Amino acid sequence: MIGHLAYASGSPCPTVVLDAGLLGPDEEAMRRDLTAVRRYLTDAGGSHVLKIALVRPSGHPMFDLDYRFVQALPGGPDRFDFRGSCGHSILSAVVAASRSGMLPKLTPGGRIRVNVLNNGDSVVCEVDAVDRDEVRFTVYFVQPGGVAVSRLLLTGEARTELAVDGGDVTVSLVSSGNAYAFVDARELGIADHSALFSAGSELFDRMARIRAAAAAHLGWSPEGAFPKIAAIVPMEPGRLAARAISVPSWHPTIALTGAVCLGAATRVPGTIPWAMAREQGRADGLIDITTPGGDTAVTATTLETAGEPALTWVGVGRKRVTFQGSFVLEPLAHLQFEEIAQCLALSATSA
Repeated sequence: MIGHLAYASGSPCPTVVLDAGLLGPDEEAMRRDLTAVRRYLTDAGGSHVLKIALVRPSGHPMFDLDYRFVQALPGGPDRFDFRGSCGHSILSAVVAASRSGMLPKLTPGGRIRVNVLNNGDSVVCEVDAVDRDEVRFTVYFVQPGGVAVSRLLLTGEARTELAVDGGDVTVSLVSSGNAYAFVDARELGIADHSALFSAGSELFDRMARIRAAAAAHLGWSPEGAFPKIAAIVPMEPGRLAARAISVPSWHPTIALTGAVCLGAATRVPGTIPWAMAREQGRADGLIDITTPGGDTAVTATTLETAGEPALTWVGVGRKRVTFQGSFVLEPLAHLQFEEIAQCLALSATSA
């Protein structure tokens, strides 16, 4: 099998992109194959690559690419979380699929429509610019027909009390792009963005415990990767500071799906992000997010349906992806020639 590596700026690590059509048909078989992939990557010095994208041409007329995300977990080569998605890996998958011939060559103004199998998301990746090894995108997470914002609440309530460290911590559990627990950093004793960005292991460990409590509250495994967690605090008008946990450390920025979820949450009445956006004078879904690694601009659009706001789309701009190359995965090398034949057949079909 041929693996492809691509890195989306702001992600904690590159994504390895694989042809889903060459892997096992169910989760157990995929787990077996992906364990072999992780062992090979680790032996080759790639133990830091914890994001895996499984792709194939979509059979659905509304999409170009079917995508499944797998989060590799610390603690062993056979540990994975199949539950959530990853926006940075979606973009990496689009670039790798184009380089391998699975998708047409990317050109400015082109749009690739991705069907996220993990959670049913519809993602449109609009190409802004193409250089030799880099592609720049604007990304839209689209809700065809709109989804009532109350349905984005994982518990049906805007705020949830969790018992952590002998006390209660308030979080907003929201799912859009990915499931997130948002907490007001001020409740954790963090006064402003400077304190948030300079905080060390004590805050990290506390947020990890809050995240585990949120997972247990939802009936999910506390040892998995979801829900993710981010602490937020207001800055100047129209801007929020955010710091998030990734696997297994601080996220250098915020996940693309984290930016999407935070933007969507500002449109859900009563949530912590909703209240904080209004504290900053922004009730229109336009929000700038500042992280230790840079800034992200998010637009979340709603319309009124049946007396309730419905989320229609969330857009994130200025995302960059660098293609890092392709390689033969030795444990699955017997699939290489079949994969090349498929790529040649796809190229002939699109010619």
